[in-house]
Amino acid sequence: MKNYSYVGISLVILIFGIWAVPKIIAKFTTPDMAEIGEVPKFSFTNQDGETITNEDYRGKVYVVEFFFTTCPTICPKMNENMVKIQNEFYGNPNFGIASFSIYPEHDTPKVLKAYAEEYGVAIPNWNMLTGEREAIFELANTGFNLYVAENKEMDGNFEHSGYFALVDQEGVIRSRYDDFGNPIAFYNGLDKKNIEMLKEDIKNLL
Repeated sequence: MKNYSYVGISLVILIFGIWAVPKIIAKFTTPDMAEIGEVPKFSFTNQDGETITNEDYRGKVYVVEFFFTTCPTICPKMNENMVKIQNEFYGNPNFGIASFSIYPEHDTPKVLKAYAEEYGVAIPNWNMLTGEREAIFELANTGFNLYVAENKEMDGNFEHSGYFALVDQEGVIRSRYDDFGNPIAFYNGLDKKNIEMLKEDIKNLL
């Protein structure tokens, strides 16, 4: 039985030259996913009191969310689903999660540590981050285009997006395309189908 991979590569070399091989291979191995934008620089404190920046995620595929520990509505479901994603890639050092608290005055590293233990955070690359509220809001609303705001009329006094962002190894926000060829941009952290899509796309990037 012929080895068609070798035959194909041989034809590429014959027709285009040896220089074309890396480009041809890249075409078939690079994920066909949209580039939404580059993650801006950030620096916050995690649940262990360590300073974490965007450079700590360089070379990793990671998922981003904005939440707060006293959230009485969507955050518990979001983090239940995030744990499912964690478990899917448990043991892979090239995968991570960044959870930014939008209520940093309450969500100290100690509070975030207890929350992480309660929800079963078990991988070293899952950082629950706190810092200056203005910087976190700027990162959410401008850096990721994931809406957050203080609203005293809402349960918990905040409103925020329930979507997750997917970031590749180079710090670029990525997503799949919908059936019409448009980037979906973000993944609904409350929707089972979206969570499965996200898992597939993480594997694609990894």
